[in-house]
Amino acid sequence: MVLAQAGAEIRAMLRNGEQLLLTMIIPVLLLAGFSAAPLVDVGGGRRVDFVAPGILALAVMSTAFTGQAIATGFERRYGVLRRLGATPLSRTGLLLAKTVAVVAVEALQIVVITVVALALGWSPHGGPSLGALWAVPLLLLGTAAFSGLGLLMAGTLRAEATLAGANLVYLVLLGLGGVLFPLDRFPGGVRQVLELLPISALTSGLRAVLSDGGGFPGGPLLVLLCWAVAALALAARTFRWE
Repeated sequence: MVLAQAGAEIRAMLRNGEQLLLTMIIPVLLLAGFSAAPLVDVGGGRRVDFVAPGILALAVMSTAFTGQAIATGFERRYGVLRRLGATPLSRTGLLLAKTVAVVAVEALQIVVITVVALALGWSPHGGPSLGALWAVPLLLLGTAAFSGLGLLMAGTLRAEATLAGANLVYLVLLGLGGVLFPLDRFPGGVRQVLELLPISALTSGLRAVLSDGGGFPGGPLLVLLCWAVAALALAARTFRWE
């Protein structure tokens, strides 16, 4: 039942034009545009090496947070969650199915973005396998953190407020999270605050292991772990199914 519901969730995501735009088209366009054109000064090195890890982080946020928050918010408003919770598929099973669907869509996003980035000349430092070793826990914790935030928003706010708030947060974090613009361009005090954001931690961690050849990304993992624990705990306590 969980797999069947997860399949339905995946099909709904990929058939929805707005969801497809958010999860696939916008990240690929940003990757191609900012890698090919000198729109941002990223210092030394190739632009694609700087941009590609940030776009991977953006893909996780777009699916686990923005897309999930909006879809779940409207499912709650129209009573879909209540009706599904009354079926043999338990509420825990429903949340598990949503998690499986999010991870599956993210896997597809990562494949597409990686292929496009490699075609644009991206060469992960130390080879793809070494970077992927540290990238996996970063992506999983990032998914947990953003899923918790998405469910927290969808389970407490009205659907219209969730729609507006999720899109606003997406745009703000896109601009301030180090995805396309280096955080060292901000003043010191502001940068220290921005580095504590989940998108900044995920972006900097992926960039460190995939582009800079860094070792164990302890700092970013710790930030993401704190966000994941706090967001999921709050979502579990405050989520309303009706």
